[in-house]
Amino acid sequence: MRPTMKDVASAAGVALKTVSRVVNGEPGVHPGTAERVREAIERLGYSRNESARVLRRGRTSTVGLVIEDLADPFYSVLGRAVEDVTTAHGCLLLSGSSNEDPVRERELIRTFCARRVDGLIVVPAGEDHSFLRPELDAGTPAVFVDRPPGPGVDVDTVLCDNAGGARLATRHLLSHGHRRIAFLGDRPSIHTAARRLHGYRAALGRLFDERLVSMRAPVPRDVRADLDRMLALDSPPTALFTGNGRITMTALRALEGRRMALVGFDDFELADLLRPGVTVVAQDPTSMGGLAAELLFRRLSGDTGPAEHLRLPVRVIPRGSGELPP
Repeated sequence: MRPTMKDVASAAGVALKTVSRVVNGEPGVHPGTAERVREAIERLGYSRNESARVLRRGRTSTVGLVIEDLADPFYSVLGRAVEDVTTAHGCLLLSGSSNEDPVRERELIRTFCARRVDGLIVVPAGEDHSFLRPELDAGTPAVFVDRPPGPGVDVDTVLCDNAGGARLATRHLLSHGHRRIAFLGDRPSIHTAARRLHGYRAALGRLFDERLVSMRAPVPRDVRADLDRMLALDSPPTALFTGNGRITMTALRALEGRRMALVGFDDFELADLLRPGVTVVAQDPTSMGGLAAELLFRRLSGDTGPAEHLRLPVRVIPRGSGELPP
């Protein structure tokens, strides 16, 4: 049997209320008595019954994070930033990967809500979030990060300037003399991929060529096939803009031994150690995750103001690959 608060009180020779005050960090206990209670707790291996505490407070001190893929370097950094803020507020973070599956996303959100998390932070996979309305109406706050929620759900959001970043990348290549610039992006149904295509296309204007665009999941054999097809054109591309870190690394493998200027969206580890170093459009997943979590805890503290929609800036980091001439 697990030791109870009564067992601690008996071992320390104090009243049950005294043990309760020590366990909950309340004032009014003589330092010597408090130390005796703590020694009894340590000796017996007593731990507080969090379930009973939750029932009394009406809060679980937990936050649910639904993310695209916890193994993805970008999202792992974002998730760690959320965890740091959550821990600083004395709460526990529960996380799950949606794998870009709207059904899985909905299941995770419903599971977290069934466990009565205090709030949600979501990187959405789907475009319909009407199922969240009952939870929002019941007082469970939600913050969307990296991508906005579907129509009809107006909650706090933290995004980066995806279209602006794609324009920066494309103009950077244009400024180095390139006119045939290819784009490899993720599936067009993904908000960030669609916005980056928009920015790329806007920057090219009349130079835009549909044949130099591929939008699909970054499967290595498909990326290689797309590049082979583009490079076989009568007027092949001299530069490449890749839509996320995963696609950038896949493209680098496919391009091994071939000289081609490249700018990737999202920085990644060791990008500066390659030769040439990989020029990237860098966003800040630490700031994104941290701001999303702070917005959530502001809501949990009683803020009922209008939803905030933050768009964080990005920047080009030139390292060599994006500065190669045609």
